[in-house]
Amino acid sequence: MIDFLGSFSWTELFKATTVLFAVIDIIGSVPIIIKIKENTGELHPVRASFVSFGIMIGFLILGESILNLFGVTIEAFAVAGAFILFAMALEMILGVRLFRDEVTGKTASVVPLAFPIIAGAGTMTTLVSLKAEFQEINIILAIIINIVIVYAVLRLTKKIENLLGQGGIAILKKVFGIILLAIAIKLFSTNLKALL
Repeated sequence: MIDFLGSFSWTELFKATTVLFAVIDIIGSVPIIIKIKENTGELHPVRASFVSFGIMIGFLILGESILNLFGVTIEAFAVAGAFILFAMALEMILGVRLFRDEVTGKTASVVPLAFPIIAGAGTMTTLVSLKAEFQEINIILAIIINIVIVYAVLRLTKKIENLLGQGGIAILKKVFGIILLAIAIKLFSTNLKALL
């Protein structure tokens, strides 16, 4: 308890929360979330939030050891995540279906929603960077705050969808599809250089 009080910092908590919020970008992911919901017919906010939380906490505590256990580097992990993001971007921009129809709300809440959209390679790399700079308790609290925000957005997806309307959603899908495509290409090219 004394260690907890000594390690806690409002400044570190604020910075870590802000950085994670920017990397997770759950608000910017709303069009993708709506797309997943269209494909599967349902979403499971609690499942997606818990899985994302588990992935982030697990990666924070064990770090690269998790990937090393399977002989996978962070760079290879990021490249794999880039392929999934690339495929989703193509779906959004071109209006094509690349993911199989048998994907249900339960499985989609884990892949691709929890990973790589919420707790993707970028988030995990960020957690490793934050751990080198901030106290672990502040990062854990920052993760919890961001997961609460993620859950709220997932719960309000229907209301956001109704607010935007079909036209607004269509426009956002194209715009964020291009942004997502750019992120996927950047993630791929940056980490491919490290792999080679």
